[in-house]
Parts: sequence; C-alpha cells; structure tokens
Amino acid sequence: CEGPGFDEALTTAKFVYAVPNYSNPTGALVPQSQRLALLEKVRAAGTWLLEDDPYHSIHFDGEPGPDIIESDAVRYPDGYDGPVIYLGTLSKSIVPGLRVGWAVAAPGMIENLALAKQSSDMCSSLLTQATALELMESGFDLTHSHSINELYRERRDVLCREAAARIGEWFEWEVPAGGMFVWMRAKDARIDTDALYQVALEEKVAFVPGSVFDPDGRDRACMRVNFTRSTPEVIAEGVKRLEKAVKRYLHR
Repeated sequence: CEGPGFDEALTTAKFVYAVPNYSNPTGALVPQSQRLALLEKVRAAGTWLLEDDPYHSIHFDGEPGPDIIESDAVRYPDGYDGPVIYLGTLSKSIVPGLRVGWAVAAPGMIENLALAKQSSDMCSSLLTQATALELMESGFDLTHSHSINELYRERRDVLCREAAARIGEWFEWEVPAGGMFVWMRAKDARIDTDALYQVALEEKVAFVPGSVFDPDGRDRACMRVNFTRSTPEVIAEGVKRLEKAVKRYLHR
C-alpha cells in the first residue's frame, strides 16, 4: 500500500480487497504496521476495505495478530460503524464442504449485503448452518483447529526440508507461518513453470504455476505448492518426483 499509484487508485476504487493472514498463493503474513497503514489510507480515501480472512485459524508459528477490523473497532466503543467489511469462513478450518461463512461490518453495510444475498439465492443451507452452529457452540472448531495445525505444521516442515535438499538449487521460498501453501520462486532464469508443469505431470506430480495468479499471465517463474492434503510420506515422494521433473526439464 505504498506509492503514488496506489493512492491515486484509491480515489476511484469502490473497495480495496485484502487477505492479511497467510494469503493464497504466497502464504504471506502482512505486518501490523502495513495493516494500519492500509487502514489509514482507506479511511482517508473514503472507500471500503474488504478483509477476507479464510486462513486465520491455520497458524503454526504464533498468532497472526489483530485483524484490521479489530484495530479499527477501537474507534467505535458504541458499535462498529467503520469502513472494514470482515469475511470469515469454516471451509478451511473444519471441512471444505461446509460452505458456511460470515460477515462483520457496519449495520448499514450488513443490511445491504443481506438484500444482495436475498436477491441471489434467498438464503444459505439451513442444514449446514445448523451443523456449523452445533460445532461452534460445542467448541469443536477450536479443538479441531489445534489438531489440524499440528498436522499441517509437520507437513509444512517435511515439504520445506525435502525441497531444500532436492530442489533448493533451483528454487527459493519463505517458510510460511500459517496457511496451506509454499510459494516457490525460480532462481534459475531458464525455468518457466508453465512449461515445467507439463513435465511434472508426466512424473505424476503437480503444482500450480504462478501465471494462474497473475491477471496478465506473465509470472512464469513461480509456483504454488500445497502441503495440507498429503501425508509426509506422499509429500516426500512428490518432491522427489518434482526434482526429477526439474532435471528433465533443464536437460531436455
């Protein structure tokens, strides 16, 4: 949120979209100073800030810190009426098929969001909402988050350790403090991850090329690797196959 170009864009934007906690695809955790700077710019520009927070509970190395809406709420002791629209979900912390989420915002914005939803699908599934309510009231969501964080931490560590040993010559990355992905950047200028992807499929291993996340499709030096789905043994085998794919790609 720095530079004149960003400030100029804010003057015409209807809203700003932010994923401050372990975002997809990079897994980045935005520092508190940058969150507050963005909040101040949004307030000055008079626009809305959409804070999307699906990965909040998936953390391995400490808590992510205050949400942007939490920092802004101190201005409103009698009830929140600020520019942040906070979105949460259970689809990452409990089960993907439980498509239940929520919004926290100023009363007027909530009224408008409710009207917009009613005009699109009337309401979400009552069965999934009732299931979500039971899980949350029983405290299951908290205990389950703790258990999956232990599981995901181990898988993250295996991926980063195996990758460092096998493909560290060609890629670099930061170990994410939370979320579900490692964002790897090619150190070798010869590597085009779109082309590497085709070779990787032949070795029966997959990743998501960086171009998928670039609106212009030009980022062909990065790839997103997921570590939450597979067991440590499968992850280790996957990295081994990826190493073979990189070698084949570079020496073809």
